Amino acid sequence: MKIADLRPVKCAHQYYVPIGNKNMEKKSPAEGKKYHFIGIGGVGTSALAAVLMKEKAIVSGSDAQDSVLTERLSAGGATVKSGHTADNLPKEVDGVVISAAVKDDNPELVEARRRKIMVYKYAQMLGLVMDRYKGVAISGTHGKSTTTGWLVYVLKKLGIEPNFVVGADISQFGASSGIGSSDIFVAEACEYDRSFLNLRPQIGIILNIEPDHLDYYSDIGEIVSAFGDFANGIRTDGILIAGGEDANVAKLIPALRDRHILTFGLKDKFDYSANQIKLFPDRTEFTCFNKQREIGKAVIKLAGEHNVRNALAVIAAAEAMGLDGKDVLGVLGGFEGMDRRVMKKAEINGITIYDDYAHHPTEIKASLKAMRQKYDGRKIFCVFQPHQYSRTRFLLKDFAESFKLADMTIVPDIYFVRDTEKSKNEVNSQMLVNAIKQKGSNAVFIDSFEKICDFLKDSVKSGDILITMGAGDVWKVADEYIQWLRRNS
Repeated sequence: MKIADLRPVKCAHQYYVPIGNKNMEKKSPAEGKKYHFIGIGGVGTSALAAVLMKEKAIVSGSDAQDSVLTERLSAGGATVKSGHTADNLPKEVDGVVISAAVKDDNPELVEARRRKIMVYKYAQMLGLVMDRYKGVAISGTHGKSTTTGWLVYVLKKLGIEPNFVVGADISQFGASSGIGSSDIFVAEACEYDRSFLNLRPQIGIILNIEPDHLDYYSDIGEIVSAFGDFANGIRTDGILIAGGEDANVAKLIPALRDRHILTFGLKDKFDYSANQIKLFPDRTEFTCFNKQREIGKAVIKLAGEHNVRNALAVIAAAEAMGLDGKDVLGVLGGFEGMDRRVMKKAEINGITIYDDYAHHPTEIKASLKAMRQKYDGRKIFCVFQPHQYSRTRFLLKDFAESFKLADMTIVPDIYFVRDTEKSKNEVNSQMLVNAIKQKGSNAVFIDSFEKICDFLKDSVKSGDILITMGAGDVWKVADEYIQWLRRNS
């Protein structure tokens, strides 16, 4: 299907944002401009840097250490330095872009301010770039990356080349960003630091709202309020697509009566719903409806009911753009997922190894439930690295409930990021292990990755499943264990 062939579909709703046929051929405001990224190796910042490079901006940057992402940027023409020093800042710079992790005392940031160079937060620059396009911004406590990547995949498979920035690599494309010929810009929208309020999309999606980032927000009420501000930032002729089953999302809808809203959920009272859901080890099937109109049967590779909801959000967004729902279902099932989202890494000697980004109790439950869908009856070992002392402390009771579907949970030290010394003194991994055991699940604290690998070598047998889980560097455990298995196979 070509863009020129698109026609508005007959939907149960009257609003849609048809995809334009222009190629964005006019000169980009970024062309020829020089931007320096501090913290360029982050998933989001590296993706945005790549987008600006494709818009013919001159990009430089630095990060604490080299990585696959920084190497990719260097290969594309960016000047990337390892470590942070004032000398990294080029003599001529039009703007400096900083990641959320950059502290005020960063020497490059100090130098930029001394030279009175314009400093942009990552989300501010993302918003400025998106303003040139028909933006689609996907928000929510869980599922942002998967839903964003899935929508990008569907658009590309239907012959539409979107511009996109995602918080993880789309597995089948091996990239987290891209520049396309359409006037659509798809982006993951993060609520931390209220970053998503910099975006003014044509289509805004709120998947769900739960307590998180409580080092920044005071309580769930403040989080819900921020998502309400995001919804109000959608362009006046745009559409909000909302997870209707989520109680906190539902609180927002009555206050948004002047907005065009589409809801999705597993029940038929929503604008987009799923019926006859069937969970198989290798696939998930359901029938998709838009109100009373049956769109058709969907067969997807991703496990779990949470991915049925993510799929409904993708279908709703695609139809809101004027795409035909049946065409969407025709390509939806080809999507294989995102990097570090219940990602199968290896199967050696009858042992299957996965890696997953889940770092919130709800995400952990969903991932383990999806694993049980695939491997019911097999023993599951979960190596979970808590991410942030503050998150672990605030959500300790919820974390304790999250591992009931794992046969054994191994917990290393908490991954330190954005935490205070006070937070570090208030909680530790042994406290989490004790809480998990009090809920009747097996758990053990092991303080180093090397010792965890030794434990796995002695404990995991043929037929068992291993999943490393967390937003930190716990993936290294999976990699080291896989290398040992290959050496000893």
